[in-house]
Amino acid sequence: QVQLVDSGGGLVQAGGSLRLSCAASGRTYTMGWMGWFRQAPGKERDFVAAIRWSGPSTVYADSVKGRFTISRDNAKNTVYLQMNSLKPEDTAVYYCAAITTPRGTPTGPGNYDYWGQGTQVFVSF
Repeated sequence: QVQLVDSGGGLVQAGGSLRLSCAASGRTYTMGWMGWFRQAPGKERDFVAAIRWSGPSTVYADSVKGRFTISRDNAKNTVYLQMNSLKPEDTAVYYCAAITTPRGTPTGPGNYDYWGQGTQVFVSF
């Protein structure tokens, strides 16, 4: 079992920045990838970014490339999502997730085994 607690959301003006955190506990040694997804009202949960728990690999959605950066601190069992140049269309609930059983790509929400509770990001005009 892995437990994920995400935090750091809030209200920010367009062009501003936020940093989300996802603290993992439990059997963190089983994690292969950790990712961030987001879901706006009435829309599907979309992939944002993912990072391999051991190794340098990262993956980003095209919509956030150059603006968002995913990173991790293995000593703290925490993954971060630094979000810069935020746009109103980035408004959503952001969820962190972990893959412990390898299957498919880290961009598919169905491939993740554990999820955080979500943190709201609201970007105003």
